[in-house]
Amino acid sequence: MALFDFLKHKEFAEIYSLKNKIALLEKDLDISHEREDKLISEISILRDERDKLLKYKDISDVYDEKKRILREIEEAKEDFQKEERENKCNIENLKKDINELLKEIEDKKKQVIELDNTILLQDYGMYSPMYDFADSEMYKDRLDAVRTEQKNMILWKTAATCSTNWTINGSEAQGRVMTNQNIKQILRCFNDECDMLISKVKFNNITAFIEKIRKSYDILNKMNSKNAVSISYEYLELKVQELQLAYEYAQKKQKEKEEQRRIREQMREEARLQKEIEEARKDIEKEQKHYTNALLKLNKQLGECDDVEKEILLEKKSEIEQHLSDLDIAIKDIDYREANKRAGYVYIISNIGSFGENIYKIGMTRRLDPMERVDELGDASVPFKFDVHAMIFSDDAPTLETALHHAFDNKKVNMINGRREFFNVTLEEIEEVVKANYDKTVEFIKIPQAEQYRESQKIIEQLNLAQ
Repeated sequence: MALFDFLKHKEFAEIYSLKNKIALLEKDLDISHEREDKLISEISILRDERDKLLKYKDISDVYDEKKRILREIEEAKEDFQKEERENKCNIENLKKDINELLKEIEDKKKQVIELDNTILLQDYGMYSPMYDFADSEMYKDRLDAVRTEQKNMILWKTAATCSTNWTINGSEAQGRVMTNQNIKQILRCFNDECDMLISKVKFNNITAFIEKIRKSYDILNKMNSKNAVSISYEYLELKVQELQLAYEYAQKKQKEKEEQRRIREQMREEARLQKEIEEARKDIEKEQKHYTNALLKLNKQLGECDDVEKEILLEKKSEIEQHLSDLDIAIKDIDYREANKRAGYVYIISNIGSFGENIYKIGMTRRLDPMERVDELGDASVPFKFDVHAMIFSDDAPTLETALHHAFDNKKVNMINGRREFFNVTLEEIEEVVKANYDKTVEFIKIPQAEQYRESQKIIEQLNLAQ
């Protein structure tokens, strides 16, 4: 950053100097024009004098005077022609210099623009992590170690040094006191600047802040050069490391928080599923008991009824047995879902009123009724409800969801947070991947209803027409 600022100031100074040079050249050109006008005026005056003298032919010295004037005219004419040629040559040279200077100015302007763009890219550019620790604790330990190393350098008096043994009034002791004060002052200024930058570091300024630390290092060392006091390069690098570690530590903590949030959400989802399973099992068992009792009662009636009544009772018996069969299937399904925790639904949903066209959420739920999850997503976080385009049951729903996410990894809306499951793709692309690799029988709903959104648009149009 310091180099960029230096180049930038140097280029502006050069441009200013070039502009001054152009101004001087243009001034010389104006002076040449003035001299040209003056010579033309003088020639005109001499010609007038010559014309006046022609009236005095009878005077003896008129002829001589005439010759003198003519000679002066010729000399003036020659001088004028010579100066005119020189002026023309100077003008051409000046024009050439001006064009070259203007071209140079444009080149310098381009360099300045490029420099500004470089600085801007630094401010908002991608930061490449310097460390790759597994968890935030390792970042914290390394950060503590770097800060301890800084403190040790200050204690050992290697953080900043003085290259001269000063004496004050012949006293080396007073010189050492002054040197210690100067070292303390330069370190305090540098540490305060670094601490401020470290406390405010973000993804969009870390590169610029690193350059600011280096620039502060250069400025303070330059300001204290007369005192022969300077901050060591090793101490500078420790401060840069501290900034990088502090930033990456904060990033890692945030990722861990998000992961913990994901785990808690998963646990809540599993607990909710278990509760749903238990409640569904209770309801089914209650129904089973009801229909079993009804069947027992019906079988007893069949032994005591006549043929006409028997036919009716047999029909009812068939219905009850069918209900019990359906309940047995439902129980088996619940048993399966309880035993297979990874079984669930992968849903593809959209919300054109909230996000526009070709933005789809690909998510997963293990709930017995997957629409409950879809309804939750559309409750309060968005202005309109989600439309379901596909609901895919899978024995291993998390794996299917992950596979679909990876298939459209380069089309994620949020490239940073993987938990944001929105993708900028067409429904045809999703359908192609699903049917080619996972399930050819899945039915996709092409056009979303978006009922509330479309009705809202109609109302807005009517209101606009009424105004």
